[in-house]
Amino acid sequence: MSIWTNRNWQPMLLKEIDKPFDSKEYLFEIKYDGIRACIFVSNNTFEIKTRNNHTITHLFPELIKIKKLIKKDTIIDGEIIIMGKNGPSFKEVSKRMHLKNRKTIEFESINNPVIFVGFDILYQNKELTNLNILERKKILDKIKENDVFIKSKIYLYDGIKLFNTIKKHNLEGIVAKKIDSDYQINTRSNNWIKIKNNKEEIFIVGGYINKKNNYISVLLGEIKNNKLYYVGNASMTKKNKNYNKIINSKISKNAFINYNKDANYINTRIKCKVKYLERTDNNHLRQPIIKDV
Repeated sequence: MSIWTNRNWQPMLLKEIDKPFDSKEYLFEIKYDGIRACIFVSNNTFEIKTRNNHTITHLFPELIKIKKLIKKDTIIDGEIIIMGKNGPSFKEVSKRMHLKNRKTIEFESINNPVIFVGFDILYQNKELTNLNILERKKILDKIKENDVFIKSKIYLYDGIKLFNTIKKHNLEGIVAKKIDSDYQINTRSNNWIKIKNNKEEIFIVGGYINKKNNYISVLLGEIKNNKLYYVGNASMTKKNKNYNKIINSKISKNAFINYNKDANYINTRIKCKVKYLERTDNNHLRQPIIKDV
């Protein structure tokens, strides 16, 4: 059974590394900050599925315009984005994912439309996953663009230069893909690598929440005007050198000004280095990861 008829699968995922690199064995692309999705489109079909295989076609009715560009049975892998003042806005596209009212969805599709950035093609009347990525890109390039569909531009060899450019524009990061790589369904592969434009700061551990399997969720904070403000949670496993130091700290009163959920609060002022993608509107860290404690 083909990936066109049996759609119970997940797209190829990426490994992550910290530093960009140059290589003649890779092509590089901008990593767009949006919703990963595959579009199934033909004369009679239009369906949008997330990386977790949820159908979200009804949330983005403006993307139906892609049908005008494609007549064959086609699967395109890409990212749904909304362009804000400073580039793709994850906050805005995330709002669209949570809408339920049909009229609101229609209103937003007209007044705050999304764009689908296609970066791979997996099927066109037959499976293309066994082809290498440059061959698949050539097939994808034959599809025209319109106001809701564009194709991701590739940059050969110069990963460091591209990363420095996206840093200047405060974009999410870059992706490196081996030029001889096929497309591996249901796989997180070393052939595809993401390098995020992460920030890094020191934060204070104000408490923790016990979780299963020997890990805790650490409550992170920062001091402003001599007061402790909560900025987010980050996971810590038992392997971390200061895991025991935190869980053996004396339980104290909650020192956070803006957080009051059930937790084990401590007042030892343990500091940790955290990398994160960005701060949200309420000053919380997006995708925080503890580097050391």
